[in-house]
Amino acid sequence: MRPPLSPIPPRWMAAAVAIGIAVAMDGCSANASPRSTTPTSEASSLPTSGTFDYQLGGIYDSLPDSQGRIDIVVRDAGAAPLTEAYSVCYVNGFQTQPDEAADWRDHADLLLHDAAGDLVVDPDWPEEHILDPSTADRRSQILDVIGPVIDGCAESGFDAVEIDNLDTADRFPDIDRTGALELAAAYVDRAHAHGLSVAQKNAAELADTAHSQLGFDFAVAEECVAFDECAAYTEIYGDRVLGIEYPDTLAEAGLDFADACTVRDRPPLMILRDRDLVAAGDRGYRYGTC
Repeated sequence: MRPPLSPIPPRWMAAAVAIGIAVAMDGCSANASPRSTTPTSEASSLPTSGTFDYQLGGIYDSLPDSQGRIDIVVRDAGAAPLTEAYSVCYVNGFQTQPDEAADWRDHADLLLHDAAGDLVVDPDWPEEHILDPSTADRRSQILDVIGPVIDGCAESGFDAVEIDNLDTADRFPDIDRTGALELAAAYVDRAHAHGLSVAQKNAAELADTAHSQLGFDFAVAEECVAFDECAAYTEIYGDRVLGIEYPDTLAEAGLDFADACTVRDRPPLMILRDRDLVAAGDRGYRYGTC
C-alpha cells in the first residue's frame, strides 16, 4: 500500500510484536522448524545491484533524461512485466483494490465488518475493504480469489510478487493475527510453486517472522528512512530490500533525499518517487537515486 499523506502512528516495537507472534501462531513456537526461505527457482532471486523503479501509478520502459535502463521494476499485476528487467508483480493480498469491486461482490462474507455490520474500509484508502482471514474456510476462499492473481503474475512472465498489506492485523484489531500470517504463508507457497520470489511489503516489525517463519525472500520498504526503520529490513534481508522514499514525508521528518542517501542502514537499492507514482513525463513525476 502506498502510504497516507501524513506519517502513520509509530509502529509497535519489534520485540513485543515478535513475542506476540510466537505465542499466537499455530505451529510456530520457539522450537518450530522455520519454513523454507529459498524460492523454487534460483533464477528468480532479486538482484542486489542495478537501477530500480516503482511503477504502480503508470508504466514506462526506460528512465527519462538519459538516466539509463531499468534493471528492477515493480508493476501492478494488471500490467505486463518489463522485458529484460527483473519484474516484480504487485498483489494486494489483504485488502481489495478499488477496481476489484465486482470481483468481491459475491464474497462479502470474506470482508471485515464492524460491530454494526458495515464493511470496514481503510481510512487512508477509503475505496479499499479489508479481507478477513480469521478462519481456515475464509482463508481458503480468499486464496481462491487471490491465488489466480499470483498464478497470472507467473504466467505473464514476472519474476517475483510483492504482497501488500501484511500489517492489516496490526492496523485493524478485529483481524485475527494468526489467520493473517497463515494466509501470508499460503501466498508464499503459491508463489514459490511457480518459481517466483516473494516480497514482504512494509510491516518492519514483522521482518524476522516474515522471512524466517513465513518464507518471504526479500522486502519492499516504503519510507524506511522517514520512519527510521531501515535497519529492521536490512538486518534481516541484507541487500535484498527495495526502498522507496517520498518527498513529503522526508520533509516532515526534516530530511531531503540527499540526507536519506547518507543513512547507514538504508537499502542500497533505494529511490525517490512522487507519491502518486505517475508515469515519466506526467505532471508531478519525481525520480531520484542515490
